[in-house]
Amino acid sequence: MAEWINTLLQGVLLGGLYSLFATGLALSFGVMRMINIAHGDFAILAAFAAIAVVEPLGLSPWMTLLVIVPLMGGFGYVLQRLVLNRTLGHDILPPLLVTFGLSIMIQNLLLVSFSADTRSLNVGELGTASVLLGGDVAVGVLPLIIMAVAVGVLVGLQWLFSATSLGRAFRAASDDREAAQLMGINNRHIYGVAMALAMAIVAIAGIFLAIRANISPADGPARLLYAFEAVIIGGLGSLWGTLAGGVILGVAQSIGLKADPGWGILAGHLAFLAVLVVRPNGLFARTRDR
Repeated sequence: MAEWINTLLQGVLLGGLYSLFATGLALSFGVMRMINIAHGDFAILAAFAAIAVVEPLGLSPWMTLLVIVPLMGGFGYVLQRLVLNRTLGHDILPPLLVTFGLSIMIQNLLLVSFSADTRSLNVGELGTASVLLGGDVAVGVLPLIIMAVAVGVLVGLQWLFSATSLGRAFRAASDDREAAQLMGINNRHIYGVAMALAMAIVAIAGIFLAIRANISPADGPARLLYAFEAVIIGGLGSLWGTLAGGVILGVAQSIGLKADPGWGILAGHLAFLAVLVVRPNGLFARTRDR
């Protein structure tokens, strides 16, 4: 019994990491109605950037968050203003093609720079530390930290969208970009800020991934797939739905891995398909109405 409880807890906490990946994707789609094919590759890019900073400067992996996250946020703003804004319109194909090209470029750039070898960020004893909950049930400290950060990010975004003028501008640009422009909202700037936030969040996710596991330059598409599944399970446009989707995906993968080592990823995909059959628009009615 304790083994299954541990499995479920590990799956729930894994969902925190998947939620971080999914939140940036949900943000870019919710505000700009743009599907970013390079989303997972940006996470891996941030992770390798952190590795590149840690090794020569001898910084703590935690310190890289203070360096890489703002840099990725700034890069996201510039990318959106100079490149991606030019692709936005009623046709969804141009941003798909451009971000697909970015995905290929990032993967090859990382292969040239870091080779195909797997890398990780070492946080010492914290990486294996755990908290005993009673009996044989324990949870890792690092997954708890990641889940706490995921919840904190969602709380911050919820406050941003509901209680600030920037959040109202986000909602207006998302609902009707032409009307928002007529009301004096600079859509190009708003989209740039939204992409900066999405890129900062995905940078956090990428660094946490490198702390938690080994990564390679080719890992981006898999992270994009998990992010897509978490977003769709929770419901497009629903911030807290990304957390629910990530948890469902993480629990399914953990149960599948417990049943058979080869079933972990497959179990997650099956859970995703099951949700699509029962609730094609996601689990939350508010998202379905949108």
